[in-house]
Amino acid sequence: MLLISFDHHGNRYMRQVFEITTNDKRMDEKYIRMTETPVERLVCNLAIPTISIMLISAIYNVTDTYFVGWIGTEATAAVGVSFSLMILIQAMGFFFGQGAGIYISRQWGAQNLDAASTMAVIGFLISIIAGILLMTLGLIFLEPFARFLGATEEILPYTCDYLFFTLIGAPWMTGAVVLNNILRFQGSAVYSMVGMVSGAILNIFLDPLFIFGFGMGVSGAALATLISQFVSFCLLLAGCSGKGNIRINLSRFSTNFTFYRELIKGGLPSLFRQGFSGIATICLNHVAGAYGVAVIAAVAIVRRIAIFASYALIGFGQGFQPVCGFNYGAKRYDRVMRAFWFCVRTSVVVLLLLAIAGFVFAPEIIAVFRRDDPEVIMVGTLSLRLQCITFPLMSWVVFNNMMLQTIGKSFQASILALAWQGLFLLPILFTLTPHLGVFGIQLSQPISDTVTFLLAIPLGLGVLKEMAGEKAQKSSGDKADGGLPPSYNPLG
Repeated sequence: MLLISFDHHGNRYMRQVFEITTNDKRMDEKYIRMTETPVERLVCNLAIPTISIMLISAIYNVTDTYFVGWIGTEATAAVGVSFSLMILIQAMGFFFGQGAGIYISRQWGAQNLDAASTMAVIGFLISIIAGILLMTLGLIFLEPFARFLGATEEILPYTCDYLFFTLIGAPWMTGAVVLNNILRFQGSAVYSMVGMVSGAILNIFLDPLFIFGFGMGVSGAALATLISQFVSFCLLLAGCSGKGNIRINLSRFSTNFTFYRELIKGGLPSLFRQGFSGIATICLNHVAGAYGVAVIAAVAIVRRIAIFASYALIGFGQGFQPVCGFNYGAKRYDRVMRAFWFCVRTSVVVLLLLAIAGFVFAPEIIAVFRRDDPEVIMVGTLSLRLQCITFPLMSWVVFNNMMLQTIGKSFQASILALAWQGLFLLPILFTLTPHLGVFGIQLSQPISDTVTFLLAIPLGLGVLKEMAGEKAQKSSGDKADGGLPPSYNPLG
């Protein structure tokens, strides 16, 4: 049969193909869409579902904080401390999910679907095993683990109650994050959006039912999240069987070290980015604990609000990553750079507007969570306003981090990820707090954001310059070949 395809210059040509199944044709159509559709439209189409997914992920946590806030300041602080575990679970999921997803998108761009299918199975299975290991160790050492996360004697019982159900759900929470990443890196963000949104909507209804209706308190919030995440996991797994998607076929599992090396290489920046965010949260809880439960609660609320806002930015970036991966694999460097600059320009404008709104309405935003505690509102308002000042700078940091990670510049991406929440934030936190007290805690994140932005400038510009050189070299090679279309095999 005849199949219409495109060369790298956008010219159509016909090739003879035999015995192409319906799924093969859908995969080939997806390749053409990802490498030929105008990048601005393509990024936006992919970003709408991924932004929804990231905001839904944040809603899971904000919903718990909102309803638990009706119980009291101690319960709010306990959920804030437990949030560190959620970040660590997500860090594991993003490590395996991004590592697998980035490899899948590049291999699909290079039309190597067998390798992409093998990586999907490896990333999924290892994430489940890692989740089971975390669950087992966490439940055995539950109380010491709660103290490690920053729980004080006042909030320890609440923290243990919340952690118990969260740890039970760790295997499918990590699995859900991996499946979400595998789907979106294939350009199938709608499937992942359906899975995540369904779970979040369920969580919104289950939270008040379990917390107040069944009188379970903090435990009810954790149980609601556990059930919601399991529903998301099942829907995402079903989405991988959709037409045009890579299926989780266990027979494709491999022990070939090359796949594991690529998974680690692609996933390390995400592990550093998410993992050090969890470590930073633990450190903030310990430092804030010296100043009382109200400060812990205020720091926890602001941390969740900031993560909620940054998740929208990361969601936009996740719409960029499949476009970046597919086109970098197909050697369409011009499309990678054009998509990058489009994302940076757009996100700067949006973040500036969000920062202004957050600065102006900071007291009202904090009061939504703890209206009857003036100290929480006072500490939280200044913390939120200081973070809003540097928030627009994160556009350059996040998109450079994601571009470096997706095109295989793992070392540079890891350095940038480490710098944001680890290399800069923690030394600044421990240096300023002994001298400035609570104000030192409030200043640490915006100063860290600023220094990270300065580091990201040379890293990003250096890679963009390198890509521009590769683009020029490729253009010269195409002219030397007389503009003939490349060898093309839709079956990989």
